[in-house]
Amino acid sequence: MPKPRSLEKERAYDRLLDLILRGQVSPDVPLAERRLAETLGMGRTPVREAIKDLVREGVLEAHPTQGTFVRQLSLRDVQEIYQVRYAIEGLAAFLAAERGPTGTLLDFGRDFRAALAAPETSDVAKVYDRGAEFHLEVFRCAGNRNLLEIYRPIRLRFRIALGMPRHNDPDRVFESAREHLEILEAIEARDGALAQKRICDHLHKGLEARTRLFQGVSGYGPVTIEAMAGGD
Repeated sequence: MPKPRSLEKERAYDRLLDLILRGQVSPDVPLAERRLAETLGMGRTPVREAIKDLVREGVLEAHPTQGTFVRQLSLRDVQEIYQVRYAIEGLAAFLAAERGPTGTLLDFGRDFRAALAAPETSDVAKVYDRGAEFHLEVFRCAGNRNLLEIYRPIRLRFRIALGMPRHNDPDRVFESAREHLEILEAIEARDGALAQKRICDHLHKGLEARTRLFQGVSGYGPVTIEAMAGGD
């Protein structure tokens, strides 16, 4: 059973991360530990530990003389995130195809088909969220615990970039659903090479879409959580 201190730390982490991703923490103002503790209704110790974890994971960045801030993304950051995704998600899709889909992964196919059959009545946010979860389930389906452990912190970092199309480009959300379905079909067919190719093609299109949006939002300058994720 987790110790109470560990549970408090996890609660502080989850609540602080939620504030950040919903754009309620200004990237221009250093985090104030006491104020955050009051906002979250928690003690300062778990909040301090949560801040340290988020710095280590790249969501926050600490400046010795200025304080700790929400990390801002540059276009290069987004590109480097995707370079890592090509490598590890391609491998995950290949391994998932070798093992075959889980029942949970197959459920995504039903949801994607329903959304694509009636895009005008589908909830874009829900379709987007299912797409984001699909990527995580592919890793679970791959059956490699080490690969999943590598993916989790990286997934957290690129959640910032992933949120853009949900709020700025609904057409891309449905295009992604179609691409997710094609990836799933390759996994169902136990074709590892095809699954790997399709997920890499999907990531390439996603990077192109996010680059266009990034330029429109920021003009190549730093992009904040608020602008990129819009509350996601």
